[in-house]
Amino acid sequence: MPLRSLFLPVVATSRRDLIERAVQLLVGLFLYGVALGLMVRAGIGVAPWDVLALGVAGQSGIGYGTVTVLVSIVVLLLWIPLRQRVGVGTLLNALLVGPSADLTLAVIPPVPSIWVGAPMFIVGLVLLAFATGLYIAASFGPGPRDGLMTGLVRVTGWRVWIVRTLIEGSVLLVGFVLGGPVGVGTVLFALGVGPLIGWFLPRVTRRREERSRRVATAPAR
Repeated sequence: MPLRSLFLPVVATSRRDLIERAVQLLVGLFLYGVALGLMVRAGIGVAPWDVLALGVAGQSGIGYGTVTVLVSIVVLLLWIPLRQRVGVGTLLNALLVGPSADLTLAVIPPVPSIWVGAPMFIVGLVLLAFATGLYIAASFGPGPRDGLMTGLVRVTGWRVWIVRTLIEGSVLLVGFVLGGPVGVGTVLFALGVGPLIGWFLPRVTRRREERSRRVATAPAR
């Protein structure tokens, strides 16, 4: 397959709209990393992919954020046989979320008790769902893990929930074996992330589309 066909084209639009969407993408990715850092610091368990990242980090001595970037790169390599097309947002997702999470971990110390950790985890989970809505609605391409899921759904013909369950179940198992933290937060994430993203994403998308239409119809200055 030609290299160019691996990349999603940037949709033609006004310069102002493109800049606004790019800022939205970057803010969304930064907040996503902050959310991950909050959930890690909460100390009550993390999402399956973070169980894997923390397990690898614990075994290798490499920082959590760096491992997150490396895992994203490995996942992107899995896109190639699936013929998934990479967007600018996909690459930035792979490269920026990990450092943002590391920055958050450097600023926020470990919590003293579950009474602080549990609310912190909830805040992180809600923030992650909002950040997901921001970066997806910017329309620069899916994240590495989301693209892996949609690519497998397309290739296998299986239902989304089956593919997602198999991916995250496998990741969780490997991360647990490596010593990653599994706890009540892992369950809260599994039960809460879908509904929360389902609430935020259409609202953020609608606002972004309305904003793009206004920018497109605004008279040039």
